[in-house]
Amino acid sequence: MTKLSTLISRAVRYHGSQSKLAAKVGCSQQQIAYLLKAKSITAEMAMRIDAATEGEVSKHQLRPDIFGPAQTESAA
Repeated sequence: MTKLSTLISRAVRYHGSQSKLAAKVGCSQQQIAYLLKAKSITAEMAMRIDAATEGEVSKHQLRPDIFGPAQTESAA
């Protein structure tokens, strides 16, 4: 399982900065900085990050306890 901080960092890199990711998901840059240190993330924020990164960082990776494991194309 990938650490939350690694996944949030990947989302930040996808957009180029914490501020740009924050603008896409509708929160402050400070909240993105907080998420880099957090132990969990809300389901709503997981969905926002999934949409903002076009699935590059999926809600399934961010909250597998809620959304379950991501389905692969071979399993579909």
